[in-house]
This record gives sequence, C-alpha cells and structure tokens, in this order.
Amino acid sequence: MKRKIEQLDGIIFDVDGTLWDATVEAAASWSNTISQSSDLGLKLSNDDLKKVFGKPMDQICHALFPMLTREQRLELGEKCFEEEIDWLRQHPVSLYPHVADVFRSVSRQIPIFIVSNCQSGYIEVLLETHRLEDYVTGHLCFGDTGLEKWQTLQKIMNQYELEDIVYVGDTQGDYDTCAKVGIPFVYASWGYGKVPDASMRIDDMCDLQSILELE
Repeated sequence: MKRKIEQLDGIIFDVDGTLWDATVEAAASWSNTISQSSDLGLKLSNDDLKKVFGKPMDQICHALFPMLTREQRLELGEKCFEEEIDWLRQHPVSLYPHVADVFRSVSRQIPIFIVSNCQSGYIEVLLETHRLEDYVTGHLCFGDTGLEKWQTLQKIMNQYELEDIVYVGDTQGDYDTCAKVGIPFVYASWGYGKVPDASMRIDDMCDLQSILELE
C-alpha cells in the first residue's frame, strides 16, 4: 500500500522508538532524580523505560512507582520528567539513521508534524539538539494537552486543518491511535513494539520516501 505525496497535506511522527531511542540517557536521569528525591533505592534501566515509553505520563508513573500513593507517584514523576529535559540537553541523544536527512528532504515537499505522549519540552530538546526546528511545522504532546494521544493527534489536525495525512510510529498503541482518528499508519519496524496488522511498514527511515513516492 502506498500513499502518493499529492494525496497528503502532512506527515506526523511519533518520537520515542521512531525518531530516537533516549532510554539509556533517560534511565540515567530518572535514576539520579529518584536517588536525590526519594528513599526508594530504585535504579531504572533503559529496558524498564522501553516498556512504558509511549504511554501517557501518568501511566508511566503508575507503572514505575506502584509502591507509592497516586499523589507521591505524580510528584516524583513530575520531578523526573522535569530533570530529564535538562539532562537530555546536556547529554544529547543520537537520532536513528537517516532521520535528519529525511526531515530536511521531506519538509521541502510536505509539512512535518510531531505528536507524542511525552512531557512539554521533550520534543523541543530533540529539535534543538539536532537543529531540526526549521523542518517541523508544528508539534503537540501530552504535556501540552493532558489528553489521550488520539485526542492530541486530533487537536493538531484541527489546528492545522490537516485531512489527508499519515502517522509514522512504532507501537500497537500508535496503530490504535490512528484507527480512532481514522488516518493511515506507517509502522517503523526498528522501534519498541510489534504491529502485525500494519499495512504500511518501513525498515529504515529512508523507506518513507519510497512508500510515499517522494523524490
């Protein structure tokens, strides 16, 4: 299945597992914050975060800190999310291969957007550390809206009057989000999840230009 460029008025990307894997640095940041802000004695690994990244922030806190009360979970999680932004700015994470090149090329033909379940500031750090701000028309996240991902996706579609779009992501949750909004999904197979029902699949970011018949 292919979607031609003339059929589209935008491409929306997920972040974690699609554009980069920040879990090693995020785990270091979170473990440091947990050590300084609690008596949990909990050290997180990148695998721990891969299991939860992509979920809304409150669900991440519930999964990682089930021993705490809801109020304690949210308080500690908020500190972890806040400190993570500064940590990633000081410890830049590499993008997956060809992401930057594809953004530069594709953005000349079609607007690029980003929608994620991350905290406010997270997408900005990715764009800032890789100098991609000029190639992304708009972005929105859970931290901005407090909404479920499909609602955040719908919000950015409404904001920019997007109708014919595709969403590029890596998990079943991304696939289900697209199904709720009624837009095509492109499965990035190198990410965190498996999406066996995806009708469009790419094994390298460069494949996107072929599947969408971009130059």
